[in-house]
Parts: sequence; structure tokens; C-alpha cells
Amino acid sequence: MRQSSQLVVSAAACWLLASIVSIGAQPFPSQPIRIVAGAAGNPGDIVSRIVANELGRAEGWRVIVENKPGGMQTIAAAEVLKQSADGYTILQIALPTAVAPALLTNLNFRLDTDFAPLIKLATADHILVVHPSVSAASLPQLVALLKNQPDKLTFSSGGFGSPAHLAGDLLKLQTGVRATHVPYSALPRAIADLLNGTNQFQFINPLPVLDLISAGKLRALAVTGTTRMPVLKDVPTVVEEGFPGLVIRDWFGLLVKGGTPHDAVLRLNEAINTVLKKPEVREAIAKFGAEPAGGSAREFGEFLGAQLAYWGKVINETGMKMHQ
Repeated sequence: MRQSSQLVVSAAACWLLASIVSIGAQPFPSQPIRIVAGAAGNPGDIVSRIVANELGRAEGWRVIVENKPGGMQTIAAAEVLKQSADGYTILQIALPTAVAPALLTNLNFRLDTDFAPLIKLATADHILVVHPSVSAASLPQLVALLKNQPDKLTFSSGGFGSPAHLAGDLLKLQTGVRATHVPYSALPRAIADLLNGTNQFQFINPLPVLDLISAGKLRALAVTGTTRMPVLKDVPTVVEEGFPGLVIRDWFGLLVKGGTPHDAVLRLNEAINTVLKKPEVREAIAKFGAEPAGGSAREFGEFLGAQLAYWGKVINETGMKMHQ
């Protein structure tokens, strides 16, 4: 009887041990994945949702996009750092996130050590648009106008550290012109004040203004990339206009918390790369003026490091300040 009881206990112990091993050996992912993004409705948020939805269809994963806007995506970053380094909480970043370390003096984390690269999702060029009252019909003419009327014209943006702000300050740095930056907390209001002539020019993602350009309510002068946009074939690039130093591309990518297991990073990277190659996903992303990217985690890490160094130098040279 005693031997029988020992056998039962032994069997139970073996079953419990096998269960623990089985749980620990579950393939990644075995629970929902959360992507923490900035403001809802911006290009990075939209691209993340396109990818998340397709991961659900293709892999059967449950991927949730949660918005934590503010602070140039530093609020979202802080949220991810509170979580375990297991790959189940992902940070969506964009160009402003790489600018934050140089622009904000009170950051309590480092992008290059507290986080690990996962993948670059997409890139996007901007266009330089002016109000019809501005006499300039080209980028060189706008530069000439700004030189003749220093501090008379204003350019708007969706906030400090945004691509529009960075591009405007690059214009000032590269050409020596003087113009006043007017930041807005909401992009629609910035566009509204551009339309009514309160501000005279802006660098902006093409999607919100394509119809306005077609209607003659805004005039497009240049594309900030190295090739023309298919939707604006008649608009030259800043390179064509003689200003290669004004090339600026917004980009969107994903990071995980530092220390996340390599297997989890690899699995996520492979799945997202597969999704980004699908024609329907590429088409959906292109509708928002962006181009799918992809690549390895290492490649994105190298890219991010170069961005941190480049924008740190630009901010130092422009004397750009964050108004808090």
C-alpha cells in the first residue's frame, strides 16, 4: 500500500514536471502581442495597424495596437520599458523618436541600449507646399524670397521634432534663410491655418494635401526624397532643384525591450518581413504615401544608430530647442 502511494506521488510529480517543461517550451508567441504607438491616425500608427491586421490573418496571432501619444513617442517608450523583455510588447517609433535624445534633456532611457531593434516598417517622403499667395513657383524662388524677406514668412508643423519641423530647420541651415516655425498639437489645424494664409509654407506627408494641390488651394514646390512621387510626377525633388542637403525621409519601425530573447526577435522579424512583401499590404501602405521597407533587425539597428548621430549633429548645428 505504501509502495502504491509512493508510485502515485512519483507519477504526479512527473506529470507536474512535464507540464512545467511543456509550458516553458511553448513556441513564440503563445499570447497576444501589443504594439505601443504614438498618436492615433498618424502614418506610423496606420502602418502598424496594417501590419498587425495582416499578422492576424497570416499567422493567426492576436496583435493589438495601443496608442500612447505625446512627448515625441517617449511616453510610448516608457510604457514598453515597464513591461517584461519577452517580445510581447513592441514599441513603434518614427523619425521624431530618433530626434528626441538630442532635443530632450530629461530622457531617462537610451534608445540604443534600453531597446533592441526589430524591423524597419516603411519610409515616406514629404512635399514642400506653399499658400497660393506666395509668389514663389519653385524651391529656388522660395529660398530667394525668404532671403529678401527674412523673418517675414512662417512655416507650420505638427509639433516640435516632427518631420515638418526638422525639414524647415534643415532648409534654414542649408540655405541661410530666416523663417519662423509655428508648431501645432494637431495636424488638421496646421493644415487649416496653411489654407487660410496664416502660415505660408509647410513640409508635409502628401496624403492629406493631394486633393488640395489638385484644387489649387496649395502649390507643391518639391519632394524631399531623391525620386519623384508617382502621385506627383510633375513635382521635382529637392535634389533636382539643387538642394541635396534637404533630402529627408520619415520612417517607421519597431523596437523591443533590451534583453528580449533572440528567438522571439527572429520570429517576429521573419513574420513581419513576410507580411511586408504581400502585394495587398504594399498597396495599402502606399495609399498613405509610404513605401514598405523590411530587412533584418541588425540592419534596422545600424540605420537607427546612423539616424541618432545625424540628427544629433543637425540639432546641435541649428540650435533647435524644445519648448516644454
